[in-house]
Amino acid sequence: MNKLEESLNKIAENILYLDEASLVSLWEKYKSKMENFSFSPDWEKSVVIFSIINAVRVKNKIFNEQMLNQSTRKEEPAQKTKTGKPNLRLVK
Repeated sequence: MNKLEESLNKIAENILYLDEASLVSLWEKYKSKMENFSFSPDWEKSVVIFSIINAVRVKNKIFNEQMLNQSTRKEEPAQKTKTGKPNLRLVK
């Protein structure tokens, strides 16, 4: 793993510890800053922060959907599914 990947990995680890509820409270603030374009480092940071907030929200949504799918699959009774021809015999 190169230095860039190591840096990104550390950033991702830190982001994973952020609370979605706290991030969502900042969503509108950074959305507004991002929409008001300016040639400044602050605007660039706002875009990155807004993207991070959205990334965490998307990650949690996918995670929760997968958890729900897993739990509903476990609750469904196991059904035997056969493929091919049924086992039939001729009765006279």
